[in-house]
Amino acid sequence: MTDQQRVAVLQEPERMTVETRPVPTPGTGEVQVAVRAVSVCGSDVHYYDHGRIGGFVMHAPLVLGHETSGVVSAVGEGVEEPAVGTRVAVEPQRNCGRCEQCARGRYHLCPWIAFFATPPVDGSFAQYVVVPAVRAHPVPEALSDDAAAMIEPLAVAVHAAGKADIGPGARVFVSGAGPVGLLCLQVAKARGAAHVSVSDPVARRRDKAREFGADTVLDPAEAGEVGPTDVVLECTGVQAAIDLAVAATTPAATVVLVGTGAEVTLPLDLVQSRELVLKGTFRYAHVYPAAIALAASGAVRLDAMVTSHHDLDGAEDALLAARRDPEAIKAVVRP
Repeated sequence: MTDQQRVAVLQEPERMTVETRPVPTPGTGEVQVAVRAVSVCGSDVHYYDHGRIGGFVMHAPLVLGHETSGVVSAVGEGVEEPAVGTRVAVEPQRNCGRCEQCARGRYHLCPWIAFFATPPVDGSFAQYVVVPAVRAHPVPEALSDDAAAMIEPLAVAVHAAGKADIGPGARVFVSGAGPVGLLCLQVAKARGAAHVSVSDPVARRRDKAREFGADTVLDPAEAGEVGPTDVVLECTGVQAAIDLAVAATTPAATVVLVGTGAEVTLPLDLVQSRELVLKGTFRYAHVYPAAIALAASGAVRLDAMVTSHHDLDGAEDALLAARRDPEAIKAVVRP
């Protein structure tokens, strides 16, 4: 194996280059992964467009990409599993393991967490990455490399559905039919939801929601009835969508905020008078094995969400895919 690799780097908003950098070497407790697929996330696009997401700001060139699959190509000292040659889905976060949040099992809330493609931590638009061995999750042959990369956004949906405690018979409203919304729809169905409604202002996305099993689709611009709702999974972070989602609730419903947005207001009169349970989500923890099992069972269709493939030289095209093609759902970079 060569000691150099090619890496796609965001130099500044709307300017990508491909560089040659040293191949990273795994340390104690780490594995090196030869990257096979990286699916593009909305956060990657946001950094490309603006160079920041909220308080996370680029101050130096950044390697994007965090939805990653590959093959273990080398292991560090003390690592027995996963062994070299194992296909894995990469959980792209490294926590300190010593703080109160880590001790309580909430490692995704570790104040010192390092997350791929979140400044200043480089991501996986590269040929090789190094991660803690415990964050390289073996995947079965039933999952393609593309599907294994999308275990990461599926983990977001699994974590959100767990926060909502969706069970058999639940009436669920998913606000937003982007990739995470479509995954939340499928996870809700897999958990036994009796009826799932999906709202999105884009007709093609509403069509996609139907394809992925939505019982009802709605255009938020029209005065349509959402119907009784026990659980809301709000996947946009947009004020108008949040207002619609909260208004759709029945008393004692749970509203889970999945989408990331700027400051918004909440109708506290409804939150209080209906005794709504309002929950935030931030990434995920302890859900990769469940997400992998769910995808391998066929209950969630990941490959069907892939709409284009790109090499490292086409990483910028992957980031622009959704802007150029209204039917695009997931672009995948194959280093």
